[in-house]
Amino acid sequence: MGTSGNRIAHKHFRLNRAKIKRAQKVLQAHTETETIERALDAVIAEDEKNRITFAANERFFNSGIKIKDVYGKLAD
Repeated sequence: MGTSGNRIAHKHFRLNRAKIKRAQKVLQAHTETETIERALDAVIAEDEKNRITFAANERFFNSGIKIKDVYGKLAD
């Protein structure tokens, strides 16, 4: 959930009840608020993983490393 010191904002949304219940089951959350919090945490974590992966791929491609096709399966 949120870390201490974070401000809580009261928001009112019109959301699909079936999606919330499905997410609640997937995330094993007890309340709808916990469901939304966990879903937001998951999205933020996924974004961080994507940014780290992209940066690592960029460093790999820019490193100039040569990959040899030892099995002859890749087209030149």
